[in-house]
Amino acid sequence: MATNEIMQILVFSVFFGIGLGRVSGTAAGQALKRAIDGLMDVMLLVTNAVMMFAPFGICAAIAGVVTVQGLDVLITYGKLIGWFYVALVAMWTVLYFVGRAILGGRMPELVKTIREPMLIAFSTASSEAAYPRLIEVLQGFGVRKRLVGFVLPLGYSFNLDGSMVYQAFAAVFVAQAFNVHMSIGQQIIMLLVLMISSKGMAAVPRGSLVVVAAILPMFHLPEAGLLLVMGVDQFFDMGRTATNVLGNSIATAVIAKWEGELSPAGVDPESDHSLESGREHSHALGNNELGTSRT
Repeated sequence: MATNEIMQILVFSVFFGIGLGRVSGTAAGQALKRAIDGLMDVMLLVTNAVMMFAPFGICAAIAGVVTVQGLDVLITYGKLIGWFYVALVAMWTVLYFVGRAILGGRMPELVKTIREPMLIAFSTASSEAAYPRLIEVLQGFGVRKRLVGFVLPLGYSFNLDGSMVYQAFAAVFVAQAFNVHMSIGQQIIMLLVLMISSKGMAAVPRGSLVVVAAILPMFHLPEAGLLLVMGVDQFFDMGRTATNVLGNSIATAVIAKWEGELSPAGVDPESDHSLESGREHSHALGNNELGTSRT
């Protein structure tokens, strides 16, 4: 953990979380949870302060690279960004057809419904900014509020498809920039590690950079390579955030379909179910009265 080895940190965090859950009912456990929540607020504040000064460091780093490597490095950045969006389009295609196989003809309707949250996520590079509007449109699509409130936050912690793609691209790009050869086996191991390490990542701008910074030392890649990616991270962040919104929206609709909680569009799911329950109650009451009169 002292050398920023992410797997050790993950294992410790899991055991610590289990232990904290066991003592959460005690006064000491509650005090520790409040202290950790307060520490998280402080660390987010410190991180935001650092990110305010990050553009100056990024500008200097890119200027140094362009001075040494020439303007050709901008072409390299263009290829990296282009192939990243090609990969995202491929993922969108896969997600669409998987959703189409389960949701059927309602899949195009879902894509049309979540256009606005995806545009918000793309423009702000923040999943949290699109979260309130995404809840509204998913309920308008026919997903019950209680199911949206459960699946969507869970997806924001464990189903960050776009962030996963970006982290793999960033790590491989750093390896190629510093001429570090990675075998297919190492790349597969790195993919598996990223699948685990990306869980629970904060859905805020630049959140993926923290995971990439932790992954680089594990595979003996220079941490300074992260500066090369930070210079164009905004372009990556926009695409990966929109992908996260798309993936979580499809996941929420699919779970709703499996659980029988998906109502037709334009019908309030809550009132629809309450009306159905009322009709069943009235029908049962009518049968009872009929039976009584017959007796």
